[in-house]
Amino acid sequence: MASDDDDVKERLIEDFRPRLKEHIKVEQVLDYMHSIENEQKEQIRQKARNDGNPAAADVLVSAVLKKPHSPGWFREFVDALLHSGCEYAADYMQVNPPTPEVEAENDNCVQLIRLLCPSLVDMKTEEVCEHCTSACLITEDDSDIIRTATTNRGRRDGARELLGRIVKGRPGWFSTFLNILRETGHQYLYELTGGSPDCDKQGSDEKLPSVKDEPTGDEAATDESAAAPESSDSPQLIEININEEPQDADLYQGASQLLSNLEPSQPDGTDSVAAATGPEKDDIVLRNYQMDVARPALEGKNIIICLPTGSGKTRVAVYITKKHLDCRRAEKRPGKVVVLVNKVPLVEQHYSTEFLPFLKHTYKVERVSGDCQLKISFTEIVKKNDVIICTAQILENYLERSNKGEDEGVDLSDLTLIIIDECHHTQKGGVYNHIMMRYLKQKDKNKRLKKEQKEPMPLPQILGLTASPGVGGATKMEKAEEHILRICANLDASRIMTRSLGTYTKEQRKRTETVEDRKEDPFGDVIKKIMNAIHAHAQLSPTCDLGSQNYEQWVVQKERNAATMEDQKVRVCAEHLRQYSEGLNLSNTIRMCDAFNFLNKYHEEEIKRKTTPDEEHKIQITATERFLFNLFKDNKEELQRLAENPEYENGSLSKLRSKILQEFSTREEARGIIFTKTRRSAIALSQWIQENPKFADIGVKASYVIGGGDQSVVKPMTSAEQRDVLAKFHNGEVNLLIATTVAEEGLDIPACNFVIRYGLVTNEIAMTQAQGRGRAEDSSYTLVDVKNSGVAEKECVNEYRLKMMDKAIEKIRALKQADYDKRILEFQIQAIMEERVRMVKKKQKGIKTEHPSNVKFSCRGCSKHVCSGEDIEIIENMHRVNVTTQFSNLFIQTENTSLQERLLDYETNGFIACKDCGQRWGSMMLYRGIDCPCLHVKNFVVTVNGKKISKCTKWSELPVKFSDFDYAEHASQVTQASDDEETESMTS
Repeated sequence: MASDDDDVKERLIEDFRPRLKEHIKVEQVLDYMHSIENEQKEQIRQKARNDGNPAAADVLVSAVLKKPHSPGWFREFVDALLHSGCEYAADYMQVNPPTPEVEAENDNCVQLIRLLCPSLVDMKTEEVCEHCTSACLITEDDSDIIRTATTNRGRRDGARELLGRIVKGRPGWFSTFLNILRETGHQYLYELTGGSPDCDKQGSDEKLPSVKDEPTGDEAATDESAAAPESSDSPQLIEININEEPQDADLYQGASQLLSNLEPSQPDGTDSVAAATGPEKDDIVLRNYQMDVARPALEGKNIIICLPTGSGKTRVAVYITKKHLDCRRAEKRPGKVVVLVNKVPLVEQHYSTEFLPFLKHTYKVERVSGDCQLKISFTEIVKKNDVIICTAQILENYLERSNKGEDEGVDLSDLTLIIIDECHHTQKGGVYNHIMMRYLKQKDKNKRLKKEQKEPMPLPQILGLTASPGVGGATKMEKAEEHILRICANLDASRIMTRSLGTYTKEQRKRTETVEDRKEDPFGDVIKKIMNAIHAHAQLSPTCDLGSQNYEQWVVQKERNAATMEDQKVRVCAEHLRQYSEGLNLSNTIRMCDAFNFLNKYHEEEIKRKTTPDEEHKIQITATERFLFNLFKDNKEELQRLAENPEYENGSLSKLRSKILQEFSTREEARGIIFTKTRRSAIALSQWIQENPKFADIGVKASYVIGGGDQSVVKPMTSAEQRDVLAKFHNGEVNLLIATTVAEEGLDIPACNFVIRYGLVTNEIAMTQAQGRGRAEDSSYTLVDVKNSGVAEKECVNEYRLKMMDKAIEKIRALKQADYDKRILEFQIQAIMEERVRMVKKKQKGIKTEHPSNVKFSCRGCSKHVCSGEDIEIIENMHRVNVTTQFSNLFIQTENTSLQERLLDYETNGFIACKDCGQRWGSMMLYRGIDCPCLHVKNFVVTVNGKKISKCTKWSELPVKFSDFDYAEHASQVTQASDDEETESMTS
């Protein structure tokens, strides 16, 4: 019987589900639903915040219907509706619905309020709210929510909240609401909504607007003629006779005629009041804690805002930008704001999601980054726009141009506000610090100008944004304070502003997954056997564990020393050992088959390097290289067999698999990020997830995002590729992102509800940033240990440092302003003095620059002499090329299979390699129609004045000034050679 009774009640709920979605107040009902678990309640509340009340009400109804039912489940639901002020919804559940006529009348009233909402939000919210509460149109809880919305987000948002709640009441609310509008002095709104201008005269003819021909939606909101009470001859107005009935009834019933031809409510169940009148993008409303930290900046002071990730720092910056520009405009002074970011994807994010939507109606906003295709110069962009969002290096480049006296430059005095995102990078040799050093030097110079009674150069206001300034590796409180004060000094900040988020604080569930060593690791044992055979062949004796970080450092040093000593046997063995060490680490991080594929591909590439494309030229293979190739060949089959046996898979991967399955099976809409150490592991983990059917069964859609730099042997991602993946993650097309540290800072992903750091821990700043990617309510943060990573211990250290950082900030904020200013000034003077010393040393180093003829380059692979510095020329102060005929006879050209399109005057057409040993030397670059062999210094052993340099990985490490590439001369030589060939062919 009980089961049959439950079936009837379930059918009743399902039949009236559309009505329940419209009339349930989710937040209040949940307070009385004790049978629903707290975790599920929080998920429903989050749904309400993200997708609106109707969508959350739908989830709530599903939770009520979920079996098995507890005793009294239906009564609890009805009581919850009654106690939470949802009497109209309760009427349906108690089989006491209104008559069809009354129901239709009520629907028309709701539609009318929705239609006129853009005008109704101009009401005096607090006063109307008080009258509605007294008239029992809303509950005390409703009233508290409306007052909070009004206080925090403004009167109009409070009015929206009020309108959204009164329409959920029992039929009869409409006429009461109209009377309240009249009583509170809203005569225009009263008449607009259907009230009579002559309402005090009983029996008078009532005039109500008809919407038979009235526009709907946004059109209706702007059509003033439909709302003007004095336009009695307007075709939008018709006359309705009221036959001496009580006025309230007339107002209520007349609404049906007002809305008889309106479209039905939105089929998707979204809240139409909210949908039609969402927050206006040009009306920025800050929360209390946001306004507190912004206040000094609004007074024109330089400050750092330090708030947790996800707390709306960028929104605060937009608000400060608008107020800054408004103030400048009111004073008839020009305003110019530059927003600096340290990653290209952040340019588009800040532009499209924050600054442009809020400022586009009032100010010109533009964005510029390294891969931007705008055809005008940055100088022109600065001149023509009010707000410019760009990567910091672009501004630094144009400040330097101005410093050199070039026309196409930008001065600090051209700007009135600089916003520095992730400002904790304003230290050491970073680009932020280069910009701020220019600022500090000019500030110091301005003091002297004032003393000399000369006009100082105007400097922009500075606003720094960060979630964590860090402690700079400090172990003592004093050093942590010093680190933070230095950042404040570098940014010329008068204060560092931070606040508790109060009720907006999001607590993350945090967990560390430890992993025990494998009982058996036959795959790793075979790799170690190969490595020990190489040690014996090269007579090397390592003193640390194979595959450890210390071992990798030892191998790298051995390779460098051997290259310098021209010991090719040890050098090539060390190179192979480094790859096996990487393979060992990969087998502890990702699948053994991925580690095997990595090693197999490396050997295939090495063998391919020893063959020429045309097969005409024989490249030398030494006895050591033959030994190494055969060693892998002899063990290849066993490695492949072991790699395919899941029994020996690493424990970290098992922990990761369990965690992903748990997150996606317990959350209604899971969306997460896995941070991993290397590009290779990010790609391999993404492939592992995509190939595993268990993940597909629970709806996991994975992709990876990695960095765009070319320092790694793994092909980098272009900015366009990064943007594409992040856009898919934003819209849910991808719900699991595997990323390197490129995605740690700044990227705003509101729906992300779990973060996993997989064998990756760096410092306390990165830890804070990674945790902050989990923006959604009820988000989790998990650390998965990986062998040889030591992540659990590092995480403990980082947590200690974060506590130290918080205490240090509080101590700095507690300083008297005079004491704070004194310490900041000391650090600024010290920074300026250190910069001057550095510049003097740089000049002295420039004087000592070696003549190119004293620099010799030999092949790292076979020690053959290649060229001298006199043969090398430099293109665009960046690319070192050798276009001599002698050099062209020393290399072969191979295809570059991973070419990327470059929107520049040059492109890479392939690799160049040593003719004798196959060692790669660089790339063939096509520069404005001329083939230019471009050299990479890391592929050579460099000798300066007879002394070999053991470590030289960048051209900037060489104290040599090469000649500039003479394009005109080389172009004429190429043309002459081409003409000679043409003449020769004609004569023959």
